[in-house]
Amino acid sequence: MTKPSKPWGYVAPGATKSERALKPQTLAVRGELTRTGFGETSEALFLNSGFTYPSAEAAEGAFAQTEQHHVYSRFSNPTVQMFEQRLALMEGAEAAIATGTGMAAMFTSVAAVVSQGDRVVISRAMFTSCFVVLTEFIPRWGIEVVVVDENSAEAWAKALSFKTKLVFIETPSNPLLEVLDIAMIAELAHKAGAMLIVDNVMATGLLQRPLELGADAVMYSATKHIDGQGRVLGGAILGSHQYINETVRLFARHTGPTMSPFNAWVLLKSLETYELRVNQMTTSAHYLASKLESTQGIKRVLYPHLESHPEFELAKKQMSAGGTTIAIELEGDKSAAFKVINALEVIDISNNLGDSRSLITHPATTTHYRLDAQTRAKLGISDSTLRLSVGLEDPEDLLEDLLIALKS
Repeated sequence: MTKPSKPWGYVAPGATKSERALKPQTLAVRGELTRTGFGETSEALFLNSGFTYPSAEAAEGAFAQTEQHHVYSRFSNPTVQMFEQRLALMEGAEAAIATGTGMAAMFTSVAAVVSQGDRVVISRAMFTSCFVVLTEFIPRWGIEVVVVDENSAEAWAKALSFKTKLVFIETPSNPLLEVLDIAMIAELAHKAGAMLIVDNVMATGLLQRPLELGADAVMYSATKHIDGQGRVLGGAILGSHQYINETVRLFARHTGPTMSPFNAWVLLKSLETYELRVNQMTTSAHYLASKLESTQGIKRVLYPHLESHPEFELAKKQMSAGGTTIAIELEGDKSAAFKVINALEVIDISNNLGDSRSLITHPATTTHYRLDAQTRAKLGISDSTLRLSVGLEDPEDLLEDLLIALKS
């Protein structure tokens, strides 16, 4: 059974709030550090599937949730619980639940709350798998899904002028980094009776705080940024105690989108360097975006904290920095795009992002190939669009790699 997390600004025992309100980087290392009787310095890894009870009465209490006791690792596990509670502390959420993958988190966050006859409103610009789940799978259950094509206050107001159960958005979007106004959409969603879920993968919880902007829940692919080293898959959903522990966890314990204890342990260790990595990657990404913007052979560069970005003012307002990802549209066609990425020697070709290694992909033929040409055109994804995820390499080496490839 999972207890609610401590609130943001957790104070160490024996200290006053004014003296010891811990910062995110400290929480990333020490938040909810639960030690066993052996007093280990690192987090303990519990690889067991089940748990024993001192008595039949204790087992009864565990299943009735009248006693704090782990029942089965599909339901909860000490290592996974430590990751959930630490992440919740860092985000300022009341509670969190970890899942096996980011898509498991996305699907679970929605499926746990919608029913036949409900109305769901979503943004057009988002990761393909999320879009497929919301526009192809969810409607099979008799749920109306409305897609907002235009990123404007008028379009969102029109879509949310009817009673709605749930709103799902991704901001910045993948791959063109469109920025949506979370506070505005949250206000409209709540007036329509809906809850707002934000996919915050591209920004990370370090650079954007959706819950503080009015969102009801936030979800992550922990594979990106949180692990950020190409090792394990994972996902997470964060929100209120009622939403996470009384709605989502009930759904998850029976449907089984469970995170493995080993992956949770790896992610706990990753959190220790999470802020350090994201800050460095973001600094490099901003530098590269500003340099590439005036480079011959590039039609446009999209990066939230560049003044040329269509939603620059909004991005500056709701994001503390521009993130680790850059969208690049080249002069030319698919052939030109392939020549550029094939000429790279430092940057790897991969459909992942948020990694310590810089990765580049051609969205039209990889991450967004599932969308038809018309839908890609609506999103602005051309055959010459590239998505660059900036890693921890020296930015000058990355810039040189890109410039040599462009000259090719």
